[in-house]
Amino acid sequence: MEVILPALYQANVGALGLEFANPRRQHESAALRKYKLPDKLILIPGVIDPKSNIVEHPEVVAQRIETVVAAVGDCERVIAGVDCGFGTFVGWEWATEDVVWAKLATLRVGADIASKRLWSMKVAGALLRAPATAKSNG
Repeated sequence: MEVILPALYQANVGALGLEFANPRRQHESAALRKYKLPDKLILIPGVIDPKSNIVEHPEVVAQRIETVVAAVGDCERVIAGVDCGFGTFVGWEWATEDVVWAKLATLRVGADIASKRLWSMKVAGALLRAPATAKSNG
């Protein structure tokens, strides 16, 4: 990913969907740290592997989201997604329908977990940076 990321940033799009759940791509957040996401873009990291019948644990999904957000630096510019898509080859199903729905459900739960933690950190950080208010003498 590191090799093509600068070229991808030149695309006239609002968001990039990149794989991060595939075992061969889980380390790619390092490329995002090296090549910062341009302000004009949103990142849709794949945090669910559609080519496996193993349903990810929601905590694993949350951790994948948090890793990407840490690399991007802004939780408002990351929308969790799926690596590629389910049934990407005609006539060849990688995951059965019940597994697909279970994976999408775990995506939702994992995103909820990550959102709660990330937004708590963002609010806490904003409070720490807020100017102190003057005490009034009453």
